[in-house]
Amino acid sequence: MNDLEQAKARAMATYNAAADHFDHPANTFWDRFGRTTIEALDLQPGQTVLDVCCGTGASAIPAAHQVGPEGRVLGVDLAENLLQLATTKATRAGLTNIEFRAGDFLSLGLADHDFDAVVCVFGIFFVPDMPGAVRELWRLVRPGGRLALTTWGPNFFEPANSVFWNAIQQEAPELHKSFNPWDRISDPDLLRVMLWEAGIEACDITAEAGVHPITSPDAWWTTLLGSGYRGTLDQLSIGARARVREASLQFIRESHITAVEANVLYAVATKPLPG
Repeated sequence: MNDLEQAKARAMATYNAAADHFDHPANTFWDRFGRTTIEALDLQPGQTVLDVCCGTGASAIPAAHQVGPEGRVLGVDLAENLLQLATTKATRAGLTNIEFRAGDFLSLGLADHDFDAVVCVFGIFFVPDMPGAVRELWRLVRPGGRLALTTWGPNFFEPANSVFWNAIQQEAPELHKSFNPWDRISDPDLLRVMLWEAGIEACDITAEAGVHPITSPDAWWTTLLGSGYRGTLDQLSIGARARVREASLQFIRESHITAVEANVLYAVATKPLPG
């Protein structure tokens, strides 16, 4: 199995498992940043939108509301459990202009220039070859249309993130990550260089400093279970997982943590018109 296939398998397993806590009220950051990404696009009624790594619809559903009944939104994700949640939410909202499809956005077989907007929120960094992935998304944007990428900024979920990974290192050193995949594009210059390598020369990048509230130690554990941390937790023995949980919750309690850093980068590129 090559690097790309391994990355896909890890992401699919992680987020299928995380679906049971993904939309918990403790994890409001998915909806918050998905909605903000769509607001930056100023979508118009009747437009077409592709949302890759769409999860449970945090950006796809707001997009469907904006483009209206005459518009069209396609949401794609590897994790079918997340897509089931997304479909339920869209149905409850009465949306008939949105489709969710399980698949790899690198091999969708879609036509060139098929969408007014292509969106990827917290997903592009999972692909080993990010410039190649962006080129594929850029291919799908019509001239005059836009590509929106949202990624984590520096100090992701600190200070609690470091405590978690230190506990993992104590229990299972082979699972410890020396860096997060989004670290490759966690500041505007790194993100701009990656986009330039993908052939996008002009792009508006906004760095937004923010926090994610932690209402209780248990809420932090719910965030771990409903996010990318789940892939690591599910590889631990029952005893090791219990000790990681206690180390994480003890830090939240004793340090009186009420929020973690949630810094985000928004990139929006407009495809030039011909001529």
